[in-house]
This record gives sequence, structure tokens and C-alpha cells, in this order.
Amino acid sequence: MASIFSKIVDGEIPAHVVAETTEFLAFLDVNPLTMGHVLVIPKKEIDYIFDMDEESYFGLTLFAKIVATGLKEAFPCKKVGVAVIGLEVPHVHIHLIPMNAVNDMNFSKEKLKPSQEELEEAAIKIKTALSESTS
Repeated sequence: MASIFSKIVDGEIPAHVVAETTEFLAFLDVNPLTMGHVLVIPKKEIDYIFDMDEESYFGLTLFAKIVATGLKEAFPCKKVGVAVIGLEVPHVHIHLIPMNAVNDMNFSKEKLKPSQEELEEAAIKIKTALSESTS
């Protein structure tokens, strides 16, 4: 059975995409820890990050770095936190989270519930920052 992320890749489920290549996709978490929380995934469904071949693993990491640069510009913060947990969705994903305090990366705290409009605004901010940083 396809993961929810594979359904996003296939266009069966909408997402607020902030960056995309032929191999990777970055989109907003709909229940973020902080505004701007992005998920970065390979389009190919793989459950465990260390099962990825080296080329894909390094490609995903580089793609996440590029997205993090735009994210930090769009949502000014001390750092962009990085987490790979992978227990809830059986599809490799890297969390990129704008953070100003350690607690911003606390996955047990209550998640935000932004509106679709707020998510769209956040996606536009990140896409704009990415396009400005790559031009």
C-alpha cells in the first residue's frame, strides 16, 4: 500500500510544495511544530533512510540543505533544525524546522493547526526565498 507521501508525489493528495526536482520533493507539514516546518522526501518510496543507495542519500541531503537555506531566509531563526524519525510514515522524510530554542524541536509538544491560507502564505514565502537565492 502506498504511503501518504507517495500519494502526495502522485498528486492524489494535495500538498503545499516548496521545492521539487525529478527525484525529491519538499512540502509543508500540515501539523507543524513551528511555522515553516518542511518535510523533504525522495519521490521513490523507501521506508528507512539508511536503506537508500548512496547517490540518493547524498542527493536527498543536498536537496534538504538547499531547502533549509530558503527556509531560514523565509522564516528568520537561529538555526534550521534537522530530524529524521521515520516511525509514523513508512517513507523516508527529513524534518526541517525553523528553531530559536531547543523546545522548537520537541515532537511531543502540541502541534500547530494553521489554516490552508496560512500554509499557502508560508509556502509562497519559502518558494520566493529559494528562487531569490538560486538566481
